[in-house]
Amino acid sequence: MTPDGVAVAAPVVPNYGIDDDRLLRRDPVVGALRRRLTGHYAVDAFGGDPHLQDFVLAPVAGRIPMRIDGAEHLPTEGPALLVANHGPLLVEPLVLVGAVQRTVARRLRVVGLAAPPVIGALTHKLGGVSGHGGDVAAVLRSGHLAAVPLTRRWLGTGAGEAPRGVIAATLGYPVLPVALALRGPLGLPVAAWSVRIGAPLLPPEGTEAGDPLAAAELAESVRASVTALLGRPGDGAIR
Repeated sequence: MTPDGVAVAAPVVPNYGIDDDRLLRRDPVVGALRRRLTGHYAVDAFGGDPHLQDFVLAPVAGRIPMRIDGAEHLPTEGPALLVANHGPLLVEPLVLVGAVQRTVARRLRVVGLAAPPVIGALTHKLGGVSGHGGDVAAVLRSGHLAAVPLTRRWLGTGAGEAPRGVIAATLGYPVLPVALALRGPLGLPVAAWSVRIGAPLLPPEGTEAGDPLAAAELAESVRASVTALLGRPGDGAIR
């Protein structure tokens, strides 16, 4: 505001994708395409393309109806490993991306996405990370949120097994159990996704990364927590 009381519009900061954790303002289509052609965007150390994620991924995930419970457990900054159930549908990672961006306005790294030769580079640009424990640990050390699925359950509603290798490599970082399910009238999947986020789990104090016994105990705690969340009625707001 000027000294005589006239309001001055705040300058518009272009989205060059420099912040590789926090969601940035989405550019108009023409402006975003122009940046792609001129190379005015950043690629982070893990192959992620924040500008592309904000332009392509965020609008898609933002349109998925969901009911979020336990959003207060998601950190607004700093690392955490989200461990979620994975059912017969392939949309669960996108639902989790949407839940994170709506509650804490952050990007999410998804662990273990398929990376075939032709489209592997694209999955990394959109936030995919390999399932190697060392790679996931590096992502967390850089302060990101990462999500890894339990083993897929094609039948039934229970949670699968937690990835002990990833958990062993990332011991010491908060682990958040997450339950994803479709909820509708009479149990029919015609309404919103239910996203239930549990309280952070940690190994005993002083546990060193790579401890197989601590990793096994934590993996079982995560599986049990996700199973409990799947069986609990949700009361979060639809977003």
